[in-house]
Amino acid sequence: MMSRAIKSVIALVVCAVLAACAFAAFGFSKSFGAYANRSAGGKVIFFNFKPEGKDIWLDIANEYKKYHPGADIDVKTPQSGQYEDELRAAVRSNPDAMPTLFQINGPVGYANWKKYTADLTDSILYRNLSDKYKDYAVKDGNKVVGVPYVTENYGLIYNKALLARYADLHNSKLKPEEDGGPFEDQITSFKKLKEVADDIQKRKDELGVDGAFTSAGFDSSSDWRFKTHLANIPLYYQFTKYGINSQPASIKSDYVDNYRKIFDLYISDSTTPVNQLSTKTGEDAVYEFALGKAVFYQNGTWAWGDLSKAGIKPDDVGMLPIYIGASGEENHGLAAGSENYWCINEKASPANKKATEDFLKWLLTSDYGKRALAEKMGFVTPFEGFSKIKVDNPLNQAAVEYANKEDKKPVKWVFVTMPSNGWKDDVGSSLLTYAQATKDGGVQSKEANEAWAKVKTAFVDGWAKEYAIAHSKS
Repeated sequence: MMSRAIKSVIALVVCAVLAACAFAAFGFSKSFGAYANRSAGGKVIFFNFKPEGKDIWLDIANEYKKYHPGADIDVKTPQSGQYEDELRAAVRSNPDAMPTLFQINGPVGYANWKKYTADLTDSILYRNLSDKYKDYAVKDGNKVVGVPYVTENYGLIYNKALLARYADLHNSKLKPEEDGGPFEDQITSFKKLKEVADDIQKRKDELGVDGAFTSAGFDSSSDWRFKTHLANIPLYYQFTKYGINSQPASIKSDYVDNYRKIFDLYISDSTTPVNQLSTKTGEDAVYEFALGKAVFYQNGTWAWGDLSKAGIKPDDVGMLPIYIGASGEENHGLAAGSENYWCINEKASPANKKATEDFLKWLLTSDYGKRALAEKMGFVTPFEGFSKIKVDNPLNQAAVEYANKEDKKPVKWVFVTMPSNGWKDDVGSSLLTYAQATKDGGVQSKEANEAWAKVKTAFVDGWAKEYAIAHSKS
């Protein structure tokens, strides 16, 4: 007869087999294989840079956990202005506790975090980056070390209602949209922009505006729009012409006179006399535009908050590229760039890096993840698969539509390579002097030409001087 001990052992074995079968029958093997092992015991430790998105990121993490039982995600959001210090302290942890996903602000930030950035060349982040934005990634040689997760765009914001009213005027230089198509398809060159702006300026009383363009103010709250963002446009075309992909020690004068053309248009077809530009602020420009005193306003997608608070309606704003008369400009869209790049921590544990890759794959490919980035965060996201998602910010929506146009290449932000704030300040100061020398704006007098020569000197010679100072070994 079989002993009680042997019977007990057999019973235990049978129970174990039955339990295993039950797990398989109810799909537990799939759950443990596809979900629990997805992170292989790893943890996602995300250092979020944007405090305003903290609660949304927590919601995203909780949603991920619903569909991936056992996933471990910790979202840390340093206080504004404390990101670098807190990240620096956090990376001193052991590999299982240090941040796995963090942000740098571009090439300058990469220099500070170089030893912590993993190679992302074969990562889900870089693979899913739209082809138009592949060259926006931060690279070290052939190695991808940072991938932009949000782009910001700027150009000429325009008042659709005013432009529609202008198009209805007798002998206007635009057709109504029902006849000529969207205004952004009718204005695709500097020549056309100038033709329209000049006519609006001549007929401003008829149209009920103070000028075609808002004031080009040179108060510190406004001058960055011209000494940095507008200056980017001629630099972009020059860098493209000569195949420049990093900060050069010197630049040429190519397209600097095109810079003059667009700036002349800003100050001649303006709401404001040139002798008042030194004190005009960014807020002045916002209200001139929002109150219908001007048709065009140079700024970016981030301006919507101020414009909406000032009372303008979402349906009444659109955005055009900044045209300067450069060859091929009709094939370019808005100026697009980023100061927000994700990096995966090279020194994190292999399990944590794997868990982070899995989370990013879900974030960039799932319907929930895509909508969270585009709709809840309000990001213009440079990854594939986001083109059909509508966003509340009408300027972001305009940027998305330009990004989806196959025949429009974004104008890359190259202003990140400007050698110093001193260079920007010198260019800005000389621009204001030039504007004042034109008397009535854009006048080609001897005095104005001499003043523009100083702008060109600050632009070209100033670059080499500031570069040399910044790279001095002393």
